[in-house]
Amino acid sequence: MIDPLAEVVTLLQPRAPFSKTVGAAGAWRVRRSETGKPFYNVILEGSCRLAVNGLPPVTLVAGDFVLIPAAYDFDLSSHDADTAEGVDLERHAMVEGGARLGDPEAPADVRMLVGHFVFGSPDASLLVSLLPDLIHIHGEKRLSTLVQLVTEEARGDRPAREVLLERLLEVLMIEALRSSADTGASPGLLRGLSDNRLAAAIRLMHEKPRQAWTVAQLAREASLSRSAFFERFTRAMGVAPMEYLLSWRMALAKNLLRGKEIAIAEVADHVGYGSASTFSTAFTRFVGMAPRHYARAEAGEVDG
Repeated sequence: MIDPLAEVVTLLQPRAPFSKTVGAAGAWRVRRSETGKPFYNVILEGSCRLAVNGLPPVTLVAGDFVLIPAAYDFDLSSHDADTAEGVDLERHAMVEGGARLGDPEAPADVRMLVGHFVFGSPDASLLVSLLPDLIHIHGEKRLSTLVQLVTEEARGDRPAREVLLERLLEVLMIEALRSSADTGASPGLLRGLSDNRLAAAIRLMHEKPRQAWTVAQLAREASLSRSAFFERFTRAMGVAPMEYLLSWRMALAKNLLRGKEIAIAEVADHVGYGSASTFSTAFTRFVGMAPRHYARAEAGEVDG
């Protein structure tokens, strides 16, 4: 059986090459305007508050893991940051092994591991659009075990520490994606897969992308009426069924065009188009360039 989440993660090619330990005490705040980088935060000790991309603030406690697949604006702070007066809340200092926020003289009451993931796929923005805006995992036993391993590596100074830490963080990200399907994730693929009826339709879209699916056919597979399926899918996934199917087909097409020399007609057939010309029109409208030009650009070729 096709696993839609595994397919998305495989195409994303996640790595966690950057992380740092941050300690904080007293009143503090860090505000950043990022450029859509995938940001993560592991709370090692203590508690703090996080607001991301205009979403309501969430409280983070020890053992929590947060992943923002595309962070544009985030506000990480102590719980009393809003009431602090006469304090430079943005003040931070670099120390051995990481950074320090807030009062540099007081013992740290919050410790965390923060960093950015790197998605190796050139098509990462499209794939990230299939994921929730915010993934917050709390109280999950398997995640807690991984967080404990990450914590021990972050505190230690053993051989190959950075290599092992990177691998553990990659596993942590994948486990968080899998676990968040059952934790009320924001609209996206994970929330859709947590709904058994929608999951049946989503798996079929991934398993048979070349089939000429209609909303009515997918609704029957989900044992729902057409209108109920459309509304339920759109609410859970954040996009309408045919929009999701188009996005997935284009992600597959781009991956095929990047991988090797392949006939446009073959790609068209693989992703459900009856002719190369129909596929080329759809691809050009979606991507902004013709499939042949896209393949050449990804191969580093220049039209002469």
